Amino acid sequence: MDEYEAPQDQGSPELYMFLASTAHDMKNSISVLSGTLENLLADAIAGTTPVASEAAAPDYTQLAQMLYQTKRLNDNLMQLLALYKDVGKPGYPFDAVANSIDELVQQVASQARVLLRSRGITLDIDYPPDAIWTFDEDLIIGVLVHAINNAIRYTRDRLRLAIRIDGDYLEIRVEDNGSGFPASMLEAGANAMSEQRSALNFLNNSSGLGLYFSSEVAKMHKHRQRHGSIALENSGPLGGGCFVLRLP
Repeated sequence: MDEYEAPQDQGSPELYMFLASTAHDMKNSISVLSGTLENLLADAIAGTTPVASEAAAPDYTQLAQMLYQTKRLNDNLMQLLALYKDVGKPGYPFDAVANSIDELVQQVASQARVLLRSRGITLDIDYPPDAIWTFDEDLIIGVLVHAINNAIRYTRDRLRLAIRIDGDYLEIRVEDNGSGFPASMLEAGANAMSEQRSALNFLNNSSGLGLYFSSEVAKMHKHRQRHGSIALENSGPLGGGCFVLRLP
């Protein structure tokens, strides 16, 4: 197969702005749909969903699947928009400040709670509650929520969000108790931080956009000649797959 070559005509700035605006509109609509589904599922979990009859009640399993898919779409559009704005390039609104690890964990867990409960998945949390670290909170939350949504595909019924300080790095792990990542995913994870890789390298994998986005976000975090990194492993206390994010 011939090597991929980018087309010479890259299109007009107006076309790029139109595509970005359209993607942003789609993301907003999907966010509204996702919020509605979360409310329906939260009511169903609490047993307060008002229904006229059993036949009128939405199927709980189908609602949970719909929520999972809308969150995947929302993740993809968020990552696409961030990459369109050249994440990691000069001018991108990167805001690395001192953040509470406890607040980070609570926000990530809150965003994932309804989806996890709807699918019968337990989230274990292990972290130093008093720790403070410097990072862009919005970007890191986006990376971790995506990692959790991705882990839902592989786990049986348990996930673990574990954070620890390892020397000069903050190590964040999202682990599952499934059968582990397939070889193609591990290979993509191993290549994620390669200097030769580009967005095109990840297009053969269903999680490629997320890996590319996560690697870009990790590399944006720098301190004293060190930068962040990501990796995929089949290891950890739960025995399944593990997404690892390390921030200097």
